[in-house]
Amino acid sequence: MSEDLRGRLEKMRQLYDTGITRPYAFRRDQLRKLKRSLLAHEKDLYKALEADLKKSPEESWVTEIGFLLSEINLCLRNLREWMRPVRVMTNLLNFPSRSYVLHEPLGVVLLIGPWNYPLQLLFTPLVGAIAAGNCIVLKPSEFAPATAAVMEKMIVENFSSDYILTVQGNGAEIVPALMKDFRFNHIFYTGSTSIGKKIYQSAAAQLIPVTLELGGKSPCVVEGDANLKVAARRIAVTKFSNAGQMCVAPDYVLVQKNVKSDLINLLKESIKEFYSGDALHAHSYGKIINEKQFDRLLNYLQQGEIIHGGRHDRSKLFIEPTIVEIPPSKNVAANPLLSEEIFGPVLPIIPFDNFEEAKTIIGRNPDPLAFYLFTSDKKKEQTWVESISFGGGCINNASWHLTNPHLPFGGRGNSGIGNYHGRNSFEVFSHRKAVMKTPTWFDPSLKYPPFKGKLGLFKKIIR
Repeated sequence: MSEDLRGRLEKMRQLYDTGITRPYAFRRDQLRKLKRSLLAHEKDLYKALEADLKKSPEESWVTEIGFLLSEINLCLRNLREWMRPVRVMTNLLNFPSRSYVLHEPLGVVLLIGPWNYPLQLLFTPLVGAIAAGNCIVLKPSEFAPATAAVMEKMIVENFSSDYILTVQGNGAEIVPALMKDFRFNHIFYTGSTSIGKKIYQSAAAQLIPVTLELGGKSPCVVEGDANLKVAARRIAVTKFSNAGQMCVAPDYVLVQKNVKSDLINLLKESIKEFYSGDALHAHSYGKIINEKQFDRLLNYLQQGEIIHGGRHDRSKLFIEPTIVEIPPSKNVAANPLLSEEIFGPVLPIIPFDNFEEAKTIIGRNPDPLAFYLFTSDKKKEQTWVESISFGGGCINNASWHLTNPHLPFGGRGNSGIGNYHGRNSFEVFSHRKAVMKTPTWFDPSLKYPPFKGKLGLFKKIIR
């Protein structure tokens, strides 16, 4: 890390120590600045997201800009309430004390964003970090350079670099250097599990708390009693949004064998309807982020029987929405389609006979980030939800739980640590400071030595 960057980080620490970021009015004003900037740069962001990922303005609004505005608005409406001390009960032993919890800023925090939703997945935690009263270092993904440039412009135009600092460049080099030479008070990372493990290890050496929003193989189960037409539409629209480059997209579909053919036909119909039978030129269909990811995804097309799609063009970073069937006889752990997060427009279909068979397949990749179930049977719904460990999910829907700011979003185990969105974003960047205030007018001698003969009384008080 350069001396210049080290000096800027120290200035951030000094600014935070002044307490200027703590008052409600300051936090509110910074959120309003961010909101105004987001609206002012709306067209710039459309162009950047189209350049990086071929996102349409409509998709960019729903999944990036509008999503972020909803988070800011919710925060502005509720911030004063979130900041208030929370009264809690006090036990008999400490009578007549009063107890409460304060939400204290953590300090200087590092936010590391991914490339697939480069605005939303970096600036949504930024909203929480601002609301909680922190100073913030932002590391956008270098793989979405157009969007990263607009985001940096937004920050530079509106915020002091002593308060919010954007650091660009190769994350594999910059992030380790940042963590080595400066002790952050929290690190928030969204991205791959492999990189998340490295960040976790580096943070542990300095006892830095982390939030890790990772990925995983999110299963989608379609029972025989599901509304198949609705299921097909809701699976297809989220699986192929952003060309499948979404952490909560259905990674694979487990469908009850007796309705497999019907579901596949309905999925094909939905894909044709959504992308006019020509995804390459479709207004609503994106592209793969770069050649490295394209080549990785191309390998998946060889791992099963292609029953729809499969066309591709490396020069345009295009892979058509593709459905691949995996017969039960090939459901082996060695198949990359069943062991690696696909993160692209390739949807494996796996038939199953019964609950135990499907559960066993899911169990090969425990703790998925998301789980989706399509069924009309409440008992099956309860059985599935209670039997599978997952970060969050939907019944008769897919991926849209992400857009509800009142739900905590995050993984567990292999898919992440911690959660955010809405109030949870404020909480993750706050320390819950416990305070007990005791009056001086009541000071019974039983609390003080000598304690001989007081055991019976202590047992009555402390139970």
